[in-house]
Amino acid sequence: MPIPKNFALLLALMIFISLRQQVHAQEPVPKTGSQRPPNLIWIMADDLGYGELGCYGQKVIATPHIDQMAREGMRFTQFYAGATVCAPSRSVLMTGQHHGHTRVRGNAGDKNPAAQALREHDITVARVLQQAGYHTALVGKWGLGDQGAASTGIPAKQGFDEFYGYLNQVHAHNHYPDFLWRNESRVTLPNKVVPVGQKGGGYAIEPLAFSDDLFADEAVRYVETHQERPFFLYWSMVVPHANNERNSALKNGTEVPDLGDYARQDWPAADQGHAAMITRMDSYVGRLLKVLKENDLAENTLVIFTSDNGPHNESNHNLSRFQPSGPYSGIKRSLTDGGIRVPFIAWWPGRIAPNSTSGHVGYFGDWMATAADLAGTKPPPNCDSISLVPTLMGQPEKQQSHEFLYWEFHEGGFRQAALHQGRWKGIRQGGPDQPLRLYDLQQDPAEKVNVAAEHPEIVAKISAYLATARTDSVDWPIIWQQGGKKGK
Repeated sequence: MPIPKNFALLLALMIFISLRQQVHAQEPVPKTGSQRPPNLIWIMADDLGYGELGCYGQKVIATPHIDQMAREGMRFTQFYAGATVCAPSRSVLMTGQHHGHTRVRGNAGDKNPAAQALREHDITVARVLQQAGYHTALVGKWGLGDQGAASTGIPAKQGFDEFYGYLNQVHAHNHYPDFLWRNESRVTLPNKVVPVGQKGGGYAIEPLAFSDDLFADEAVRYVETHQERPFFLYWSMVVPHANNERNSALKNGTEVPDLGDYARQDWPAADQGHAAMITRMDSYVGRLLKVLKENDLAENTLVIFTSDNGPHNESNHNLSRFQPSGPYSGIKRSLTDGGIRVPFIAWWPGRIAPNSTSGHVGYFGDWMATAADLAGTKPPPNCDSISLVPTLMGQPEKQQSHEFLYWEFHEGGFRQAALHQGRWKGIRQGGPDQPLRLYDLQQDPAEKVNVAAEHPEIVAKISAYLATARTDSVDWPIIWQQGGKKGK
């Protein structure tokens, strides 16, 4: 008896559905949230050196939680800040443009606050993520906009849905301030402060509320209460930056609620305080990672830990005790690697291979393309940014690289530096016609030996790049050192 055509079609359809169900039964069930873009958290210490973490060779200061973060994630060995000082480094991070293209190129202070503020038409990574559907928050130190002439740069106008912290970095010197900002409102704190200067600087004589403790609480609250859609948290700590005003008055720029185990060390008070600030910072990171795990957010959250530039010497502490630059020369305000090479750890359980190390040469400007890539959108035009996603995902063969990285510095006379092919560092100061100093980082990571005479072709290549690397800025003109030249 022949089978009716309709029955044959129905039988075929039933077999097809059965096979599909068997295939899907063998596939892993997607974890909660895996179908949406990942949460992104950028944690940044302030003036923390490359060598001040155990996982980067520190022997004296304890950083167990960040060391564990490195064991569970990826540790980069040649990653660079956007600049060798605070504000321009943060501007590079936010805009994805290198130091010669970004809006803010130095610490302007009271003289020209508008020069240290992002403007209306600047596009930040927070804005890009906000437009891609992310909720965005800044906790801690901003430094790219303030009240008054610098108000174009306040966080609410630069892509952040929420803000809690300091607007300008002089105010942020004081770890025990008498107020902080929540969005555009001042929040009074119980600390009694001796004011110094006009920008909110000073030091507490009755220290009660430590700002970084408040920021840790705020960061935890944020991730616990913003799980309904992807979020970007920029957690910009103040530790271990010195309180410069306190150091001038009391010869100790460290501020921390508790010296912990360092109280038992036979060290000067500034050394005890500096170490305690870093270990306290480490505890904040451990607390956040624990909360991410407890809330089942870890496997859909990329966390970055880094520092805004090299280590400082403004707390009156002993650099030789801590060796904060590791094997590199220079500190904050130097264009040698000690001033700009920073710790950089990426943590994303289930996505980033644990206990992995990368020698990929990247810098802060790459966060723009990386975040946009992960959010499923595109970075704005005119960026100097390459996505780090291939490296993070264990596919270094697919990773693009920069031919050059660029930095400049304006304090005490203009200086320029460029890194070519991740190996050759060229530094110029004193004038555009002054000879370029050249260092081979592969053979001489401490940049002690000038090899310009042995490699004229590399000198010519870097010199040609430096001549065109930057765009003119009315706020940040080139003024060479005394006796040098002023020009474009």
